[in-house]
Amino acid sequence: MDLERRVAELERRLAALEQAAGRAPDRGASVPSPKREPDDEFWALHGLKDQLAGLGADNGGVLFTGAVRTPTGKRYEWQYGLVTDTVLEGDWADAAESFAALGQPVRLRLLREILGGRCTAAELTELDGTGTTGQIYHHLRQLTAAGWLHTAARGRYEVPADRVVPLLVMLTAAGR
Repeated sequence: MDLERRVAELERRLAALEQAAGRAPDRGASVPSPKREPDDEFWALHGLKDQLAGLGADNGGVLFTGAVRTPTGKRYEWQYGLVTDTVLEGDWADAAESFAALGQPVRLRLLREILGGRCTAAELTELDGTGTTGQIYHHLRQLTAAGWLHTAARGRYEVPADRVVPLLVMLTAAGR
């Protein structure tokens, strides 16, 4: 019974956090920025703390968000947040495939090139230092299997809209 109550409480907190973040599960959405003081360096953090306090999330939470324009001119606005307990109690092994797909320099370069407008395997094989056509297709399959790419019309690859900001967040976090 205690486990059922804990799961129900986590589900309630997750639903409340997603609603407060202005999004449905598993897809990003644009939401208004929190009000902030002009000199408040931590305005996003303060907004997150206010949201979490309203949810009764005693252990805090995490939030990542972004509003970006790629070199091709596409715009993406996205955010996602979870209470800390949900992150800590989840199965971290589920993230291994996603991290592994990004753990290869050629794959990261392919993602950058695709965000920059080179979207076909033919365009990607023209790049120096990315390997043979077979190797490029192997990397594209790995990235696709992990959800970092999908095929658009007629052999064109693209980073799914709901993965652009998370990709940039991970790259930013890796550089800290």
